Amino acid sequence: MKRIKYIIAGLFLTLISLSCSKSWLDPKPLSFYTPENVYQDPQGLASLAVTLKRDLKQETHNVGKGIHNLIMEFASSDLGTPWSQLDFYKLTPNNDVYYNFLKMFNFMYENVKNCNVLIAKVETVQFKDENEKNAMLAIGYFYRSYWYYRLVHSYGDVPFIGEEINGAKLDFQTHSKAAILKKIQSDLEFAVKNLPLTAAPGELTKGAANHLLTKVYLSNAEFDKAIASSSEVINGPYSLMTARFGKDAANNYRDLMWDLHRPENVSISTNKETILATIDRFEAPADARSLGLFTMRYYGCSWFQAPVRDSEGKPGMVASGPMYDSLGRGNANVRLTGFYQYDVWSYKGATYKNTTDLRRSNSNWVDNHEYKYNNPASKDFGKPVNPAYFADPLDTFRSIYAIPHYILYVPEQNKAATPQGGNGDWYVFRLAETHLLRAEAYFWKGQMQLAADDINKVRTRAKALPMTAGEVTLDFIMDERARELFAEEPRHTELVRVSYILAKQNLQGYTLANFSEKNYYYDRVRRKNPTYDQKISMLGNVANIAPFHALWPIPSTVITANTKGVINQNKGYDGAERNQPPIETIP
Repeated sequence: MKRIKYIIAGLFLTLISLSCSKSWLDPKPLSFYTPENVYQDPQGLASLAVTLKRDLKQETHNVGKGIHNLIMEFASSDLGTPWSQLDFYKLTPNNDVYYNFLKMFNFMYENVKNCNVLIAKVETVQFKDENEKNAMLAIGYFYRSYWYYRLVHSYGDVPFIGEEINGAKLDFQTHSKAAILKKIQSDLEFAVKNLPLTAAPGELTKGAANHLLTKVYLSNAEFDKAIASSSEVINGPYSLMTARFGKDAANNYRDLMWDLHRPENVSISTNKETILATIDRFEAPADARSLGLFTMRYYGCSWFQAPVRDSEGKPGMVASGPMYDSLGRGNANVRLTGFYQYDVWSYKGATYKNTTDLRRSNSNWVDNHEYKYNNPASKDFGKPVNPAYFADPLDTFRSIYAIPHYILYVPEQNKAATPQGGNGDWYVFRLAETHLLRAEAYFWKGQMQLAADDINKVRTRAKALPMTAGEVTLDFIMDERARELFAEEPRHTELVRVSYILAKQNLQGYTLANFSEKNYYYDRVRRKNPTYDQKISMLGNVANIAPFHALWPIPSTVITANTKGVINQNKGYDGAERNQPPIETIP
């Protein structure tokens, strides 16, 4: 029974079908929809490609499996705090408490498995020509590279599985992050050559492949190549949006940044900034749409709950009415830091209160003084919420904070649904980030004026004051990413990526040898996120984090089920003492 438990729980054993040499024990197909039958022609493989596209939605939407990977990316960053799991020491190889750090590992390898099926079946299917074959192979390579890019910057050294597995396999080995990055660089170079220049919304293009390839080139410290690949995107069929467009364009209270973040505008033809987006429509069949974006739920504060008291100590809020529909049923899964709410907007004497930056304009944000008591039974109905009335000062941590309403607001099209962030398209890659990636490449090369030029493309579009070459630093670049890409980029992944680049080049006292003891990710989080210095305590968790938490633990079920090989654990977590040197090459 113990072995069966391991087989069920172990990730890599969930990716394969157990086999036996006795033919009479072979399972009989219950339907004709087996891989051998479905994936016999290009149409069958196209259906698998649709699955790969659909699974990407797990990063941005709640698809019913309870993952929505991006909330972990921001909850473990300089911009947010996981209020219900403040103590990262409670994140272990056996326990991820309230967040899906372990589950995400399994989910990503499930996607790798699907990619490998497509890549393998390409060689057995008859295509009309080599171009059609290579285009399908490019899709498999892109998605596999995407998931491995995320894996190595979330979990470090991990096994690289590059083929379809059809039988029992218990001897997986860990590959080095460097080896995996080198492999996916080659795969993405192939994808760039074989994907189309333009495609329907949600489909892959050369631009999407070049955008991801730029990140991989940066990870591999190939900065000239990163400049070239990002320039291919910037000079391609894309452009930053600089004029009002789409839904609400006629609403003079709103502005360009509001337009840019309307889910209805993400994939329309007039939006030239979108490189790759996940597609999610309420009108689609139930099995083709998500449960919603949940942006208002995950990032919004719990303003409607009982701790929000009025001057008589009574509940001042109710979960109903226009305010409920507009702000949503926030749960503070990602409690926004003061750094993101306020500090990051200070520049050249301006503050969040008077900045010209549209990304922090009054029309786009809801600040603390704008929360009004909405309980008709309250003596203070209609007045601004006063945190001094709260029973516990700590209630303010969850119950009230400023939010970027222009990003989080996604109304529910199902009027009977709880307002949490409804269905809608969402950016995976857009051109503003490409400019910031190229700026980063110029920074690493010491070409600060060119870096400033790219940063200012993004800043001036948002009506922010331009910066100078002398102000270009890695911190400024990461600040600009925060201002532009909140709830959109995989924040933890990008912080870890630049942390590895610093360590690889032995800059600022960082090295690969002592990465688990000293890294940029940890230092920046501690500088920008005071939660850990204040030792805030909630649900029995006292806020705490260490440098080794830059990487998340490998699930112990995966390691123990792999009885004939060694899968390494990250330093700082139980089991790391049994590690073996990772494999440094991938054939």
